[in-house]
Amino acid sequence: QVQLVESGGGLVQAGGSLRLSCAASGRTFSRYAMGWFRQAPGKEREFVAAINWRGGSRYYADSVKGRFTISGDYAKNTMSLQMNSLNPDDTAVYYCAVTEKYYSDYTTQAKYDYWGQGTQVTVSS
Repeated sequence: QVQLVESGGGLVQAGGSLRLSCAASGRTFSRYAMGWFRQAPGKEREFVAAINWRGGSRYYADSVKGRFTISGDYAKNTMSLQMNSLNPDDTAVYYCAVTEKYYSDYTTQAKYDYWGQGTQVTVSS
């Protein structure tokens, strides 16, 4: 089994920054991509960012472009999300996910095989 553990969430004021981390462990598995999704209260889970390990491509939701940066260490099975210029609309539970399959893009949650438990990010105004 594969385990994903997120960390780094918390409470921050609008305009502030947070850095989320995700660590993968368990059996050896193929990792084509890892991604971040978030779910705000009363809303569906939505794509935030992803990184394609095989080509190094990065994908971002329009709402976070220019403010969030995804990075990772393939050898260490870790991934991070640097979040700057946070605003109250970024308040959500953030989930990391990994897929063992190749796709042309990684912005859809159905394409991911394993998920973490999530970490809460709260941005106060």
